[in-house]
Amino acid sequence: MKICVYAICKNEEKFVDRFYESVKDADGIYVLDTGSTDDTVNKLKSHGIVVEQKIINPWRFDVARNLSLDLIPEDYDVCVCLDLDEVLIKGWKELIINNWKEDTTRLRYNYIWSFDEYGNPAVNFLSDKIHSRKNYKWVNPVHEILKYDRDEVFLTCEELTIEHYPDSTKSRSSYLPLLELAVKEDPTNDRNTHYLGREYMFYQKWNESIDMLIRHLNLPTATWKDERCASMRFIARDYKNLNRYEEAKMWLNKAINEAPYLRDPYVEFALLCYDLKDWNNVIKYCNAALKIEKHAKSYINETFSWNHTIYDLLSLAYFNLGNYDLSLKNVDKAIEMAPNDERLKNNKILIEEALTGK
Repeated sequence: MKICVYAICKNEEKFVDRFYESVKDADGIYVLDTGSTDDTVNKLKSHGIVVEQKIINPWRFDVARNLSLDLIPEDYDVCVCLDLDEVLIKGWKELIINNWKEDTTRLRYNYIWSFDEYGNPAVNFLSDKIHSRKNYKWVNPVHEILKYDRDEVFLTCEELTIEHYPDSTKSRSSYLPLLELAVKEDPTNDRNTHYLGREYMFYQKWNESIDMLIRHLNLPTATWKDERCASMRFIARDYKNLNRYEEAKMWLNKAINEAPYLRDPYVEFALLCYDLKDWNNVIKYCNAALKIEKHAKSYINETFSWNHTIYDLLSLAYFNLGNYDLSLKNVDKAIEMAPNDERLKNNKILIEEALTGK
């Protein structure tokens, strides 16, 4: 079995050595550089990596990915698509060899998109950018995905892990126009429509976000409940920012009904109630969220649903209701999960002073 790694890059010299160390066991490494002006290309070549350069104008991620895929000789069996800010964890090649079957076309693996300040996975889900060499192509100008021209056969290997260490200095300003282009090219694509609505929210285009997310919910192919729930939560977030709180509540109720097995809509509701100083409902929705113990490996999960946030909210709500014992109990749990948070430590001091009557 011949296994290669392929990637696209631009001005990523600081990642080259770490990238190479994680992929050096591959039978081939192919990189398309899309216009680096730093030492990225020279550093890649110094490791024996096959590098070609091409400026893509107008820029599209799918075009770049397909050109990088074209670099790979057809006698390879398995292709691992990676970015230079990603790391394959040791043992990855053996896991592919030992699990890949003759009819397998794509492999799902454990993907850690981000870590918290304590080194714990913050956003962790199954991804699927490991695939057979032939009959695949990349589609969509941004948030590009693999498309196969026949029936796919998936394999899941959660022991195989790829970690992502994103460059926070890189701009994502191209995403909005590329998403608008993607929806223009295919108005029926539910995934891109959801992403565009979310992007409008990131840009604080509240009304445009609402319109696009409602459009997503009305598409006949928009059937994945987790994503539908996210669209409803984002609509609620838009209305919250427009100070239209009753409509925000309505959409959060819809989100809960859509996916009652997810923590996210409950915590989002608790956060809204916190802003409204509705302490009893903060407690109600936080406790409802805590009843959900399974953390599904989906990119759509919110970090705030699984970190210290719930206990922080409970502590604040109980404090404002005068229940200092439960406030202290919950702030201790929050501090256990976020031991470096100075605000939480200061809150604990205030709660202890309230308990002693100082």
